[in-house]
Amino acid sequence: MARFTTRPQLRGDFGMVASTHWLASATGMSVLERGGNAFDAVVAAGFTLQVVEPHLNGPGGEVPVVFQAAGGPVRVLCGQGVAPAAATVEAFAGMDRIPGSGVLAAAVPGAFDAWMLLLRDHGTLTVRDVLDHAVGLAERGYPVLDRISAAVAALEPVFARHWTGSAEVYLPHGRVPAAGTRLRNPALAAAYRRIIAEAEAAGSDREAQIEAARRSWSQGFVAEAVAAFLAVPVPSSTGEPQRGLLTSQDMADWSATYEEPASVTYGAHTVHKTGPWGQGPTMLQQLRLAEALGTRGEGTDFVHRVTEAAKLAFADREAWYGDPDFTDVPLKELLSAEYAAARAALVDDGRASLDQRPGSVAGRTPFTPPVYLAQEAPADRTLGEPTVQRGDTCHVDVVDSRGNMVSATPSGGWLTSSPVIPALGFPLGTRTQMFWLDPESPNALAPGRRPRTTLSPTLVTREDGQAVLAIGTPGGDQQDQWTFTALLRILNGVEDLQEALDAPMFHTNAFPSSFHPRETVPGDLVVEPGLGEDVIAELRRRGHRVQVSEPWSLGRLAAVARDPETGELRAAADARGSQGYAAGR
Repeated sequence: MARFTTRPQLRGDFGMVASTHWLASATGMSVLERGGNAFDAVVAAGFTLQVVEPHLNGPGGEVPVVFQAAGGPVRVLCGQGVAPAAATVEAFAGMDRIPGSGVLAAAVPGAFDAWMLLLRDHGTLTVRDVLDHAVGLAERGYPVLDRISAAVAALEPVFARHWTGSAEVYLPHGRVPAAGTRLRNPALAAAYRRIIAEAEAAGSDREAQIEAARRSWSQGFVAEAVAAFLAVPVPSSTGEPQRGLLTSQDMADWSATYEEPASVTYGAHTVHKTGPWGQGPTMLQQLRLAEALGTRGEGTDFVHRVTEAAKLAFADREAWYGDPDFTDVPLKELLSAEYAAARAALVDDGRASLDQRPGSVAGRTPFTPPVYLAQEAPADRTLGEPTVQRGDTCHVDVVDSRGNMVSATPSGGWLTSSPVIPALGFPLGTRTQMFWLDPESPNALAPGRRPRTTLSPTLVTREDGQAVLAIGTPGGDQQDQWTFTALLRILNGVEDLQEALDAPMFHTNAFPSSFHPRETVPGDLVVEPGLGEDVIAELRRRGHRVQVSEPWSLGRLAAVARDPETGELRAAADARGSQGYAAGR
């Protein structure tokens, strides 16, 4: 008997878009209908998300992308900007953690260059084509979600007193915009219109236009506006002046890059993630542990084993993961079946672990970060993630009839992170908060280094190498827990994508958060009540410190799929949050 789903799984053969906002999905579908391919569609949807989900991402943020152009290899596009040249440990003297808000924590904005590079190399449309929807929404206005209104209301005193550029955009007429009203961002629209004009001034060649747009961003008026804004001290959320570290030279020196994915096989499929500059390989470690533990099905044993495996994988994240251009990450060993078998032996089916247990690899001693307990966390909620239960960030997946498939997780530069730059209409990001200041950490702060991001899109191929599934969710540290749970269901036989996404979710916070104030909650297990009272009671008996969340509150998953044999396409989007939708035909 089929299980209840909040929506139907979409099925067709033309194209599918699934994202965390209906306007982004509509944008992507519009691009497909006009003859664009999956890459054109995902870029246009990505720019739309910057406008309509400003509390969760923005132009000052970043994006990793995992994709396959039909008939080609799976590739990763790294749109994670690096730490500025001035971002040394000494620059944060007197601090034990990098702040979670304000201009001190800004990395090089990476999303714009990444989207443009993807468009140049794999798309077919122009800069104007992919920015058209975003510009229109910023000029005419877009509907204010209740969570946008709540985010602005929480920071109204900061905006009104200290972040005047933010007040200009997000306190129209001096008031918090009510949910359901329309909000405009004319400064952002004007910035994108200027980029379009400067691109088209380069001539009629599409690639020349894209290159001109990239220069406008990293070497032109955008970089100049960022530098001018940071040329004088900028108030923090408390009004304390901060001298920003990011410069126009940092922006000019960086560009997005392609690389090989990190991958493991699971049954007849291969799962592809970013390298260890992101947390993506934690999912691959969890897949290895699932094989070793025989994790399948549902119920108490399923939740318990998935949770205990996550604790082990995320302990290894802190111990070993970082930018591989700067640190020796033993990824081959961490993803081996032999290592997983040894780690799986630590899982007690009858008892939850309350300890941090990173593994030793090749005789090396794992790094162990400091433990900041939740009650030690400061009360300033401008720090760290913009939301807690549903998580920050956006996500979009696209597949077209040609077999192009792409999964992207844009984030950073949200309206609560940093003051809006008046000339541009957007704030900078705060991704360097994810570095540790301890030089022993594989994720230690260093100039030019990528902070170990939580952003984690997923692509799955079958045995012949053809892409069959793209999936992901917002959620910070929870991304590779919620997505893993849904993916495990799909790979173990749940054919209806919507059913896999709608099933009850859960996650643990029993390891250091990637976001300031970096708190750890030992033994923590957050669950939706849909797991059932008996399962929840048994989890507590096994020693899990269970927090029961509100119904339908964990995750905002999206997914698209393709059957290479029939050409059938499928899509689904999580009903949690009441804003994510899939579109397709």
